[in-house]
Amino acid sequence: MSNISEFGGEIVWRPTPEYIQKANLSHFMQLHGMQDFEELLLRSIQDVNWFTDSILKWLDIQFFSPYSKAVDLSRGIQRPAWCIDGKLNIVHNLLDKYQNTPTWRQPALFWETENGDSGSLTYQNLFFQVNKTANALRSLGYKKGDTIAIFMPMTPEIVIAMLAIARIGAIILPLFSGYGVGAVVTRLVDADAVALFTADGAFRRGISIAMKPIADEAASQVPALKHLIVVKNTGQSVSMTPGRDHWWSDLVEPQSDQAGIEITAAEDALMVIYTSGTSGKPKGALHTHCGFPVKAAQDMAFGTDVHPGDVIYWMTDMGWMMGPWLVFGALLLGATFLLYDGAPDYPSPERLWQLVEKHRINTLGVSPTLIRSLIPHGDDMFRKHDRSSLRFFASTGEPWNPGPWMWLFEKVGEGKRPIINYSGGTEISGGIVMGNPLRPLKPCSFSAPCPGIAADVFNENGQPIRNEVGELVIKTPWIGMTRGFWKDEQRYLDTYWSRWENIWTHGDFAAIDSDGLWYILGRSDDTIKIAGKRLGPAEVESILMRHPAVLESAAIAIPHEIKGNELILFVVLKPGNPPSDSLRTVLKQLIIAQMGKPLAPGEIVFISDLPKTRNAKVMRRVIRSAYLGHDPGDISSLVNPATVEEVGNARKRVK
Repeated sequence: MSNISEFGGEIVWRPTPEYIQKANLSHFMQLHGMQDFEELLLRSIQDVNWFTDSILKWLDIQFFSPYSKAVDLSRGIQRPAWCIDGKLNIVHNLLDKYQNTPTWRQPALFWETENGDSGSLTYQNLFFQVNKTANALRSLGYKKGDTIAIFMPMTPEIVIAMLAIARIGAIILPLFSGYGVGAVVTRLVDADAVALFTADGAFRRGISIAMKPIADEAASQVPALKHLIVVKNTGQSVSMTPGRDHWWSDLVEPQSDQAGIEITAAEDALMVIYTSGTSGKPKGALHTHCGFPVKAAQDMAFGTDVHPGDVIYWMTDMGWMMGPWLVFGALLLGATFLLYDGAPDYPSPERLWQLVEKHRINTLGVSPTLIRSLIPHGDDMFRKHDRSSLRFFASTGEPWNPGPWMWLFEKVGEGKRPIINYSGGTEISGGIVMGNPLRPLKPCSFSAPCPGIAADVFNENGQPIRNEVGELVIKTPWIGMTRGFWKDEQRYLDTYWSRWENIWTHGDFAAIDSDGLWYILGRSDDTIKIAGKRLGPAEVESILMRHPAVLESAAIAIPHEIKGNELILFVVLKPGNPPSDSLRTVLKQLIIAQMGKPLAPGEIVFISDLPKTRNAKVMRRVIRSAYLGHDPGDISSLVNPATVEEVGNARKRVK
């Protein structure tokens, strides 16, 4: 990118005294006698042991046996050990420790379905339900170290199941609720799963979608899977295999609401959560009791400033990192989270704002894709709903374009609510960079690295750069880092540690501007390099987004005999804007005017939708592979796999 400062523009939000005074970050810094955020960030990366110990104490992470040292790097930066000699179970810190405190009778979660049914569970109620489910698992013979999968819609039972698995010391395997049989089988087999929580089905846009038949077919291909525990959610008729299948209501409800908790080592496995690549099998990121939840809670507290009693909602699925992040982070902070099972714009685009008003949401996590889809419906949809409870917007999944960012900030947020951009990954347990309530913001920007993350941007020679695009890297370990890939240590080392010695290379394209604000510009393997010029897809896509007919777009590069690569653009138009050659010409001229003739697109393809995951990541690598006629790799995480064929057919038409 030639001038990164042009991407974000001018500072549009500065922290008010109210935000600063209330901020968890302010309180943490005062506790440790620090004058400003820069001092905290510097100390947190220079003294990892001190920072880790301080965070564990600040979050009140209680151990059955104390740790002797917060971190041990004797095996190298790639394989740190955390909370040495410590014994705990994270569920004790999520539920048990709140007994005899005011939090015990406060809501742990709200839930709502597409049809409007809703309810809540207090910390006490959740504790009892988790105990019952833990007893049910033990009655089936499950124990510490077993891997138990979850393939369910976002209902209260999904949280209960997660925490029950962890309570008995077993390993949580969350699966995206939209997976097909093949994707479920691959992950069950790879993670050695022995049991599966599922449901009869789920509702999407008023339609009942079957889940139990997918679970049945998967189970038939996984001999190690001994039991299915099934929630009645939609009421549709399903078959039950005697001896193997159990209705949740029959198995769980009769159990005692008191259950012992398994004492685990701090580094015992808590969860394997899969992240897909474009080729090869999915990567199972391994997380521990003293890892993922701690990082999740730290980021939620410092970035989105969640306090005890606050309500946070993030549009996600439990099969994506942000699902467990939401549960672990909110419960560790004594807050309340919302589970909404359904489409966020069903039965109308007002639904999201209805949720905000009804549940008094304080922090609302969205995706740029969702916001882009809501803009064409006008401003009345949010103006008719009370948004006074909102303090923060938050966003993850993919880079923003300035137009939609400003719409959310200025119109919905009235220019006074910050958008906390958040970027990291499944292997990070949260964020590398993040907004926070103490630092100013430009459109699309991130305030800084998360405390404890020694992030930087390197050029191709491994040198730090500013005002230029480069590789996002991390130079010191942090407590949330994955403990490796499940049964694939070498792939973990090759993926993150092979480019520069003792440097984690994350695979994202990033930049830091002259004001110290950060930008994530997409995956670095999505990099576009044409006629010697290197740029990120988001720069090109933001130009297209300025045209009123464009809803969203994706930029890729394909081989070209003369320029090395050629720019190809995929454009989704807003309703009422039909594709035409004249519009294609106008859009091409927009790119040429802003980027220059050498970057003129070779083709602009109008398409009905972009291939994307449930958490709204646009899969540019899949687009490129399909357009070139190559194997797109693992597409099981896509919510709209039919678009891959549409992309492939587009190249055939061009030819």
